[in-house]
Amino acid sequence: MDYLKEIQGKTSHDPYFNNKKKMMNKKRCVFVNGPVIVGAGPSGLAAAACLTEKGVPSLILERSNCIASLWQLKTYDRLSLHLPKQFCELPLMSFPHDFPTYPTKQQFIKYLELYAMTFDIRPLFNQTVVCANYDRNLGLWRVRTTTTTSATMMMMTTEYVTRWLIVATGENAEAVVPGIEGMEEFGGSIMHTSLYKSGEIFRGKKVLVVGCGNSGMEVCLDLCNHDASPSLVVRDTVHVLPREMLGKSTFGLSMWLLKWLPMRLVDRFLLITSRLLLGDTARFGLDRPEIGPLELKNLSGKTPVLDVGTLAKIKSGDIKVCPGIKRLLKHHTVEFVNGQTEEYDAIILATGYKSNVPSWLKEREMFSEKDGLPKRPFPNGWKGECGLYAVGFTKRGLLGASMDAKKIAEHIHQFFQ
Repeated sequence: MDYLKEIQGKTSHDPYFNNKKKMMNKKRCVFVNGPVIVGAGPSGLAAAACLTEKGVPSLILERSNCIASLWQLKTYDRLSLHLPKQFCELPLMSFPHDFPTYPTKQQFIKYLELYAMTFDIRPLFNQTVVCANYDRNLGLWRVRTTTTTSATMMMMTTEYVTRWLIVATGENAEAVVPGIEGMEEFGGSIMHTSLYKSGEIFRGKKVLVVGCGNSGMEVCLDLCNHDASPSLVVRDTVHVLPREMLGKSTFGLSMWLLKWLPMRLVDRFLLITSRLLLGDTARFGLDRPEIGPLELKNLSGKTPVLDVGTLAKIKSGDIKVCPGIKRLLKHHTVEFVNGQTEEYDAIILATGYKSNVPSWLKEREMFSEKDGLPKRPFPNGWKGECGLYAVGFTKRGLLGASMDAKKIAEHIHQFFQ
């Protein structure tokens, strides 16, 4: 990687490189002649590929030991894409033709690995970014990382200096674990979905799933398929839509209708069709928001649930719907807000993820300290000041990330011509 230069001209003949023990105790500084991308998930890969296509070198820093660590390490086994593959492609490369309409987790990871290979994307792994700030005297970004080797357990600090910084850590960098009164006393297993792989270990057990988004719904279905007895905590209103309508994907149909009709009319169509196909979800404890699904997504980023079979299990009574939790008690007991109590062997928190940008990016103009998302709404949140960019923070999935990646590459390419 000739676009990486050790500042002060260090070479392989420098004692720094030849004395391993000294190396692990010494800081180093590297100049990157191209953008530094933080995060090797789909968004970071998309940005790197678009830059490569423009002839612009880049360097990805990734805290984990693999690309797409969220997909590889923190998702359940039965996960598949909720949208058809054509809406989940990264720029410049389609899914293999023999992949199904809704690729599995394993197929999506295979696609990402092939994508990285195709565009010769080689991230630096085990590089945890602890601080990134803009040095106004130099007119450059200083990105500091730490890494620990398993052999010596010694920490290495590296500072990467670059003109451009692309934040690609995404909206799902850290698991959200709510504080529930009595968690220490409950006695049973409590885990976030980031640690859940399969319902096999819960066979024959009563499990309470907290959170009624796509993950919570699908985990409940997986538990049912492994002969567990799941209950679902529904604290808020939720739109449940069939994954397909009239022989087409609901998402694809919605996008097509939006070309011709205003959003409110499309929402009305979706709700009427969903009522015909799914019935009145409020009868089963799933009240709908007053705002339509597309309008709600546009305003808040809250994604409607695309049903893949969970609702049928709720209707049959295999999945029980519960109100919010008031507190946890001893002996595996849960007290709900309606005063009822029930015992469970385990609790699974399908409470989502959040951005971690405020914890390491020392910049307060582009990103909000509150939620770690760009302050400017889509489609204008991709560009900040002084060579700072964001990809994958649109709340519009991989489609939004692809749009950001293309814009960023085009903008940075101007300085390489």
